Parts: sequence; structure tokens; C-alpha cells
Amino acid sequence: MRSTRRRTWSLMAAAAVGLGLLAPVAVNAAGRAGSASAAPRAPEPEPSGSECRTSVEGSRVTAYCHNPYPSTDLVRLHIECARWWDVDADGETVAVQPGRTVKLEDRCWKEVGSAWVSHSVTP
Repeated sequence: MRSTRRRTWSLMAAAAVGLGLLAPVAVNAAGRAGSASAAPRAPEPEPSGSECRTSVEGSRVTAYCHNPYPSTDLVRLHIECARWWDVDADGETVAVQPGRTVKLEDRCWKEVGSAWVSHSVTP
């Protein structure tokens, strides 16, 4: 009686493993079969956003952002100070018009931990 249970258990485990290995292959084949009638791809978005260069000198951070694209980019300087008691800085949002360069600057009291510029493009 025990050998029949073990054999049944072994066969069921082998079948489960086999199905688990074949399922991704079947899903992939089904996806390829329906690809001929798939919806057309969405158009690629136009490039946008400013290119920003950030520099740190001591406790001061300066970022220059240039926007070579035809849409306006809203940029904002963020600074994380290294000391726990030093207040982090999030600057004002500045609009960078097409073909323009803006200067963003802020500081910590002591060392700068990290600094980055966030972007938000308006059409």
C-alpha cells in the first residue's frame, strides 16, 4: 500500500514540475501567435528636458540647466546635507524656456551629502 502512495506522489510531483517548466513556453508561443494582430506601437515621445550640471564647493551647490528643446522645463534644486541637524534644502521651481540657461544655487551649513535637480516638462 505504501509503495502505491509513494509512486502516486512521485508521479504527481513530476507532472507538476513538468507543467511548471512548460507553462512559460506555452505562454510565450501564444503571445507570438497573436502578435500579427497586435495594436500598432505608440509614437515615441519627443525629447525634452534640460541638461543640468551640478557642482559642489564646500557647503555651496550650484547647478546650471540649459534647455535645448522647444518645450519649457520646470527645474528645482534639491540638497541633502550630510549632518543630521543641518536642514535639507528644496529650492524654488524655475522655468527654463527653450534655448535658455538658468543658474540654481543653495547651501548647507556644513557639508553637502548629495544634490540633484528634478524636472517637470510642460508642453
